[in-house]
Amino acid sequence: MKMNQKSYQSTRSNALTAQPAQAVLQGIAPDGGLYTLPDFQQSDIRYEDLLKMDMLPMAAEILRCLLPDFSREEMLALVQAAYTGKFETDDLTPAVPVGEDTVLELFRGPTSAFKDVALSLLPHLMRASAKKCGVEDEILILTATSGDTGKAALKGFCDVPGTRIIVFYPENGVSAVQKAQMLTQEGKNVCVCAVRGNFDDAQTGVKQIFSQVRQQDLLQGHAIRLSSANSINIGRLAPQVVYYFTAYKEMLESGRIALGDKVDYCVPTGNFGDILAGFIARQMGLPVGRLICASNANNVLTDFLRTGCYDRRRTFHLTISPSMDILVSSNLERLLYLLSGDAELVKGLMEQLNREGHYQVPDALLAQIKEVFWADYCDDSQTRAAIGQVWREHHYLCDTHTAVAWHVAQQYKAAHPDHAPVVVLSTASPYKFPEAVLAAIGIQQEGDGFAAIHQLEAATDVPVPANLRGLDQKPVLHRDVIDRDKMLEYVLEKAVKPQWNA
Repeated sequence: MKMNQKSYQSTRSNALTAQPAQAVLQGIAPDGGLYTLPDFQQSDIRYEDLLKMDMLPMAAEILRCLLPDFSREEMLALVQAAYTGKFETDDLTPAVPVGEDTVLELFRGPTSAFKDVALSLLPHLMRASAKKCGVEDEILILTATSGDTGKAALKGFCDVPGTRIIVFYPENGVSAVQKAQMLTQEGKNVCVCAVRGNFDDAQTGVKQIFSQVRQQDLLQGHAIRLSSANSINIGRLAPQVVYYFTAYKEMLESGRIALGDKVDYCVPTGNFGDILAGFIARQMGLPVGRLICASNANNVLTDFLRTGCYDRRRTFHLTISPSMDILVSSNLERLLYLLSGDAELVKGLMEQLNREGHYQVPDALLAQIKEVFWADYCDDSQTRAAIGQVWREHHYLCDTHTAVAWHVAQQYKAAHPDHAPVVVLSTASPYKFPEAVLAAIGIQQEGDGFAAIHQLEAATDVPVPANLRGLDQKPVLHRDVIDRDKMLEYVLEKAVKPQWNA
């Protein structure tokens, strides 16, 4: 960013630095922290100039600013390879007026989830980073998923030379469609494994594997290095910044706003990466007003953003918005560093969270957070009500996660009559959660979840995405289920196995 600050660093130590390509390859810092620039404010391009660009050149320019190891030409080539012909719409993430608000449709990619925006690019970015760093080792991607990251990562890395990927998901914590998407994934370099536990168990397990493998050199001599496709990896997070700019551009071109007007963004949030991307866009100069954090019944983020106390010691709820069933939000760590600039503080807070299950930020830091963020939550009954209301009043069909954001956006507007125009981020197709959506619009389900897909299409005339059609007819290729304390053993066994799914 003018970027005179080209080195990324750990959120837990100013001394642990990496060039952008190295940060992408490593995924997570050696001390367990997350890689970040000290700030994202010193961009060498004005947001007004970005808004004049077409979609792919704009994406390339934003990503070049965030990952300055890459030239304009290199990044444009990566972006074109990642996105051309892969999405349902040419603009990738269309912004659709719904009532007085705007819904940003992030689910038009190859797996019908917002993760496609980043995970279509990450494999290309990772291979280019390996080449730039002179790395010839095989890259083993470890990923924990609460539903959508898994399939998007599997699709993105499928049969990419020099890579293999293991996806862990909570055995009973994803929808039937999400599970089928993962378990039917073809590819000789892909592996899917259920974990007996929740998403936090899987995510914590992956982080511990990184730490143990690196500290004990457990893969020494095997020419294998670990990386991640979760948003703990800056290469996964950076592409998500782009659609905040594209949403603003579409609203500007349609006359919904004037140049320089602020826009509020409401984000259904579990792991905090999607909303953090909006904060980075704000630091890069985009006129972002409030970032509205929408949680489901697992409302640990709502409580934190209101009080400054993060406390994961609470009941874990399985909800109809399962991708948000998370109590440990990894990317919040980056926000704490970006606002405080204090790596020692962040390190201490993360250690306390790991040791005691809670922490409290200083009052001054909480005040900074509240200047930008607002938060509320939505339980399952409110989620169903929002889906039904939006369908009846606007004839717009939204999934269970988008409905959480819609409900919270209305609460925010009621509390702030002088609000800016609001963009609601829509993170998944309604057909990924057909049973819940069908019930919410008042139709009695007949048959299983896959029958509900056809029933929902017949009732609404909203087309089923091509990648979900016929999913129940595909053979199950992945059947592994393990206890959470067996994840390291599982990875080490898989890592040295010469061939998967031959």
